[in-house]
Amino acid sequence: MTRKIAFITGASRGIGKACAIELADAGYDVAITARTLKEGEQREHSSTLKASDTSPLPGSLEGTMAQVEAKGVKAMAVAADLLDSASLGAAVTQVLERWGRIDVVVHNGRYIGPGHMDRFLETPIELLRKQMEGNVFAGLVINQLVLPNMIANGGGTIVNITSAAGYGDPREPAGGGGGWGMGYGISKGAFQRIAGFLKVEHGPQGIRCFNVQPGHVATERMAQDMVKFGFSPSGAPPAVPAKVVRWLVTEPEAEAYNGKNIEAQNFCHEMGLLPSWGGPPPPSKDAGGSLDLSGYNLQQMARGAKGYT
Repeated sequence: MTRKIAFITGASRGIGKACAIELADAGYDVAITARTLKEGEQREHSSTLKASDTSPLPGSLEGTMAQVEAKGVKAMAVAADLLDSASLGAAVTQVLERWGRIDVVVHNGRYIGPGHMDRFLETPIELLRKQMEGNVFAGLVINQLVLPNMIANGGGTIVNITSAAGYGDPREPAGGGGGWGMGYGISKGAFQRIAGFLKVEHGPQGIRCFNVQPGHVATERMAQDMVKFGFSPSGAPPAVPAKVVRWLVTEPEAEAYNGKNIEAQNFCHEMGLLPSWGGPPPPSKDAGGSLDLSGYNLQQMARGAKGYT
């Protein structure tokens, strides 16, 4: 029996790496993309125009590939840049030519660079465009390339790793109090809308698309880069959203969530997907919290949902 294939962006570290390992454990051969092929590579990853940071971040495609292969499945690393559509097309084409199919896509990668933590009047419009390109259009490019193959094979699953910034306002401006730049919020808001359209247009052809909102996750970059902007280095382990992604990809009951948003931390805890984890912290009632979830909370109440919509 031919194993199914998963294609994951931003898989050199963090949530993408955890998703690659989880799907490998579930029996998928895994193709992974990111910019960092080898450990220790240097490139700009500062989130602000006010400083430069080319220090190496932990993780690489080679490291993730080794952990995927340790699960007894095949791994393929293909370098790609979300701001370079040609590189995305080459990555998808390489996987399809070598392995013949793509059954699952996990859109985890996002724009990394200046503008992410700068205030609106400090951010050149070109950097806002780059965030839209990396956080929205890159995923659309990949979707248009993989959907015909998925449909021809009877269906497939697309998972968007989203953000509460796509539907909630920061409590503080970007810069040091735990807020973020407008480009991140508006691009994640646009990205959030893709799943419902794919469900409506391609659900009858076996296509499922889910939004997974991971919440605050303790990734390598969170610890190295984001503390200076007021973010805590602690949070849920990357395995939490990865377990939710695995459940959505492998369980027939996931069909009920096609086109919808899943709050990963609540969902993981309520479903018992990671018993060793104690669950998310209780919602903060402190007005000084970092996120205004009023719009999301109203939606939850209207639908009578518990932790997901």
